[in-house]
Amino acid sequence: MVGPIVPLFPLPNVWLFPAVILPLSIFEERYRQMVEDCLDGPGRIVLGTIVAGHEHESAGAPPVYPLAGLGEIGRHERLDDGRFQILLVGLQRVFVKEVPSDRLYRKVEVHPAHEVPIAAPAEPELRAQLLAALTARTKDLPEIPAEFSTGHLVDMLVLRMPLEAASLNALYSELDTERRALIALAEHSRRPIEKS
Repeated sequence: MVGPIVPLFPLPNVWLFPAVILPLSIFEERYRQMVEDCLDGPGRIVLGTIVAGHEHESAGAPPVYPLAGLGEIGRHERLDDGRFQILLVGLQRVFVKEVPSDRLYRKVEVHPAHEVPIAAPAEPELRAQLLAALTARTKDLPEIPAEFSTGHLVDMLVLRMPLEAASLNALYSELDTERRALIALAEHSRRPIEKS
């Protein structure tokens, strides 16, 4: 089954996590066109992380990892010189496959990346450990609503650690939520804590 076709915005060493708001400055002509087109449509963009070793190809068409972040433009500001400041809201992880594009920017076909939920017996203990780790790494951590998924807690912890790009990509790409939680907690226990 063919999935939706969405504009691709490739960036080096940036991952768009679900429920995360990412501020972006859009200045290249092709990506200004992309934002213009998005504002006339559903406003969705795939942020694809450029494959390690290809970062220097940003001006061209570098390869991106097959698992990427689907986002939606939450807010935008058009500057006098034609640039845009946007807030991209992460919606979900998606698998991407590049398709031909009739625009200056690239396009991808997207399919949802379904995450494996944590087994019910293990979830309360893992959630408690994740909240403790987040509290240790976050100054004035706001109260986390009960409906906030444990998977989002894992991602919050991942984003608060000084991880190398390869480790960050490995955690981002792990769709087994319990495994991702255990790996993140192991990283937390061995890394120095600097409260943000």
